[in-house]
Amino acid sequence: MTEEKMLMTQGPIAPILLRFAFPLFLGNLFQQLYNTVDSLVVGNFCGDAALAAVSSSGSLCHLLIGFFQGVFMGASVIISQRWGGRDKEGAETAVHTTILFSLFAGVLLSVFGVLFTPAILRWMGTPENVMPSSVEYFRVWCAGLLGLVLYNTATGIFQALGDSRHPLYYLMTAAGANVVLDLLFVAVLDMGVQGAALATIIGQALSAVLAFGHLMSGRFVIRVRRDGLRADRGVVGQIFRIGLPSGVQNSVIGIANVVVQANINAFGDQAMAGCGCYFKVEGFVFLPITCLTMAVTTFVGQNMGAREHERVRQGARIGTLMTVGFSEAIGVVFFLAAPFLIGLFSPSPEVVAFGVRQARTEALFYCCLGFTHAATSILRGMGRSVFPMVVMLAVWCLFRISYITVMVGLFQDIFVVFTAYPLTWGITSVLFGIALWRLRGRSG
Repeated sequence: MTEEKMLMTQGPIAPILLRFAFPLFLGNLFQQLYNTVDSLVVGNFCGDAALAAVSSSGSLCHLLIGFFQGVFMGASVIISQRWGGRDKEGAETAVHTTILFSLFAGVLLSVFGVLFTPAILRWMGTPENVMPSSVEYFRVWCAGLLGLVLYNTATGIFQALGDSRHPLYYLMTAAGANVVLDLLFVAVLDMGVQGAALATIIGQALSAVLAFGHLMSGRFVIRVRRDGLRADRGVVGQIFRIGLPSGVQNSVIGIANVVVQANINAFGDQAMAGCGCYFKVEGFVFLPITCLTMAVTTFVGQNMGAREHERVRQGARIGTLMTVGFSEAIGVVFFLAAPFLIGLFSPSPEVVAFGVRQARTEALFYCCLGFTHAATSILRGMGRSVFPMVVMLAVWCLFRISYITVMVGLFQDIFVVFTAYPLTWGITSVLFGIALWRLRGRSG
């Protein structure tokens, strides 16, 4: 692949975004298969309590990795801006510094997760009948967390340099292995939730090995070398300046989701399982939007580096319109197909009812969620990550938690928890809309 093919600083904008986003979509589709296959296999072979254990661990998984994923977003922006400005040496320095940071982060996260899993699950109000399986699943998952962190780091490097195809190839292989191992460990060897977690971490490790094998092979535009793994002070400072706000943003959202999960837990294991199924389906149906906004971030970052400011404005406008339109179309389909999609995860009518109720409360407001993602991706690509952090902290964390705490206390209905999502999506859409309007005439 030539350097020119990996630049997004020329050519028609919409086709560039779609061509870049499509392999991302397929890759992330296989990424979603990891935990989703866990839920499908566990739900159908191990029962509602085991499914609740896997489902309740989801928000905790996102909390642990969210901070470092946000920091890596900052690193990706730095790499894409330097690459867009044709500073290959600077891009190489940023790549190696990012990898070194990810190694440290992966080990730290694993140790933290293994040690503090029981305490965190108790704080979340996990029911006693679910607690042993939840601890077992999450501890095994944490033990293999380094593979997930390294794969996400490699993917961020590929994407920052305009390559969204290679991560797809590696995930297709790894996800296939994960499906086979899930069925083997859970359905054949009867290893329960521990087998599901083990299948997941093996698949994650395989994807990381494949991705770094290519990065170190010399066939990519930037070659990763072991002797190049050193921290550049300037790059580290930029990573934290741009990435730290994104990491804090992801963390506070993760904390808010853990609090929301604690409120869901109070309604019993069927509610836990049903809502967990909803979030699994949401993760799938919203993938095209997530990948499109990743493309927007890379596009904005590269064109900011090349000082193509008019192209940045055009890309932001086109990317936003595409994101909002696709989001609402997906929401309508999910609203109509919710009983079938939720029913794939559990044969229990009670579990399905909880998931369908959540879907039909939230799905028609996906246009607001899509706009929020689009605005955040534009601002991050421009290196303006503080404002999204402040908005998410205020609305998706503080306001959402306060709203749920007060309203559940008054009405004791899980529907109140569901309404918190479209309400906070709407508020953030207004705030981000104002921010983008004020930036419309600026170049940087």
